[in-house]
Amino acid sequence: MRFNTSLLHAGVQKETNGSTLPPVYQTSAFEQTSASDLEKIFENKAPGFCYTRVGNPTIMAFENRITKLEGGIASIACASGMAALMNAFLNILRSGDEIISSASLYGGTIDLFRDLEAFGITTRYVENNNWEQIEAAINEHTRLIFAETIGNPCLDVTDIEKLAELAHSHGLPLIVDNTTATPYLIQVLKHGADIVVNSSSKYINGSSNSISGILTDGGKFKWDKEKYPGLAEYARFGPMAFIAKLRNGLFRNTGACLSPVNAYLNVIGLETLGLRMERQCNNAFELADWIEENYPEVIVNYPGLKSSRWHDIAERELTNGYGAILTLRVGSKEQAFEFIDSLKLAYTLSNIGDTKTLVIHPGSTISLHSTDEQKEDAGVFEDLIRVSVGIEDIQDIKEDFAQAFAKIGK
Repeated sequence: MRFNTSLLHAGVQKETNGSTLPPVYQTSAFEQTSASDLEKIFENKAPGFCYTRVGNPTIMAFENRITKLEGGIASIACASGMAALMNAFLNILRSGDEIISSASLYGGTIDLFRDLEAFGITTRYVENNNWEQIEAAINEHTRLIFAETIGNPCLDVTDIEKLAELAHSHGLPLIVDNTTATPYLIQVLKHGADIVVNSSSKYINGSSNSISGILTDGGKFKWDKEKYPGLAEYARFGPMAFIAKLRNGLFRNTGACLSPVNAYLNVIGLETLGLRMERQCNNAFELADWIEENYPEVIVNYPGLKSSRWHDIAERELTNGYGAILTLRVGSKEQAFEFIDSLKLAYTLSNIGDTKTLVIHPGSTISLHSTDEQKEDAGVFEDLIRVSVGIEDIQDIKEDFAQAFAKIGK
């Protein structure tokens, strides 16, 4: 089944009433016919729903579609992308453990890693795709390796297969945030990643109408009982050990569940993911190429350009395009602000993946709390503008950018 067809049909359970979309079960709890039936559900001895914080048919419909799309064995939908990351990490880690992560990360994830320090969990940052540096950072406390497929806003492209091979050679799982690439460009589980996380608020939803996140387990990683004692009692679930532990522990008990309405909105958005990404990736490439050719004073960063440091990896690893985000360096923070304020079509807001073109100054927003060193490692400079390209007619986007460039003397 090809990509766009799978968006409509894979993982879909037909409704008995003929509806082509899952009903919205907007309820907090579910009645059972007997006390013993409810007991069996709580004991995981029978399937069923008891409480939406634990599970809900509408949410499950969204989870099943993502599982099929990512090629995993199970997914858990959360209240946000950050909640999905937190659940993925803390389901594995305990005090004294260490994470090895690419330094070129979304600022919110860097903030999250800083918060984890209060739990005794440390993050060692390394240069993406620097294999010697990654090897040197691994020690007896390392418990997982983390990276973004396409760094936000650095736009470096991770060599997933090589990173997975390195991680597995040390008995470590690889967790990948695939938000900026989406399964349209790469299904990272098929390239060796063990767990994939998506902030489904972005491209999966596509319309900025709900906050959500989802993690998917590939089910292939072998959890060593000594290295990962928290997962030892769930070994009886075989490939489902990670998901079983999460559903019966942290996810259930911290309550960062997705609302049924937001799950429903994501199902609707998911069906057009391929169409939107095709248009957005094409627009992003054409916009980046046009700016690079016509505005030599502006530094353009986009993996699809041959001038990109990561073009070769992107060419080898990504399918269907190079992503829908590009960045511009225009000379100063003042010029960046003036350029953003001069745009008439693009929206100035903190999001990516909308149908509309969005612009932001990362240094004063998503990376505001990062140190100067962390900003530099993440490719965040004072004059940097991030552009999430929408589905508008490309000529209209170009005209809008042209008049804004004129305002700052470019």
